Amino acid sequence: MSLAARHRARRRLKRLNLSELSAQRPPARLGGGLAWVAVPVAVVALAGTVEGPVAAALAALYSGVAVAVLRGHRRRRAALVARERSLDAVAGLAADLRAGLPVPQALATARDGLAGEVPAVAVACALSERTGAQLADLFDRVEAQLRAAGRVRDVLASQTAGVRASGWLLMLLPVPGIAVGTSMNADPVHVLLHTRIGALSAVAAALLQIGGLLLIARLLRMVAP
Repeated sequence: MSLAARHRARRRLKRLNLSELSAQRPPARLGGGLAWVAVPVAVVALAGTVEGPVAAALAALYSGVAVAVLRGHRRRRAALVARERSLDAVAGLAADLRAGLPVPQALATARDGLAGEVPAVAVACALSERTGAQLADLFDRVEAQLRAAGRVRDVLASQTAGVRASGWLLMLLPVPGIAVGTSMNADPVHVLLHTRIGALSAVAAALLQIGGLLLIARLLRMVAP
């Protein structure tokens, strides 16, 4: 690249507002907003009608956990899709630049997929402006670094899957106990839902279970944010 062409490219980069790239694509929203509320409310109302207030309280607690887990799962899937889209966009940027596409036009073409990686793209553009390095090469390095970071996150997720499974196993342990008590004609459901000591025990157990899940989730976020 000649000196004049390099100066023209730098002027184009200065005029380009990279923050606009992230503004072009609004953040993804999780669908089914009404269902997230309507279904738990219906479950709580049904439990309260059939078994009374203690059942309604337990249904509210466990419905809240179920909603949080499902929304978290959908959010993680959406983040994974967005990450792959961003990586493909960065790779496409490098390919477009090597094909001779002007920098502003290449960035405009990739803007829909760059929302998650605008800071890295901005750093690459600034570095190219300061040093005169080829943007295509810098974008290749950005893509390689991002993919390496993604692989590290995937490894951490697989290594912590056992901890998550243990938490859910402990969450489900009361179910076999209730089944065994029912098979022995002890009627544990009546004891838990319609006696004072049983109700206190059931609510306390539910709160402890939820607290344990929250603690596990917090510890996992510290290891693999």
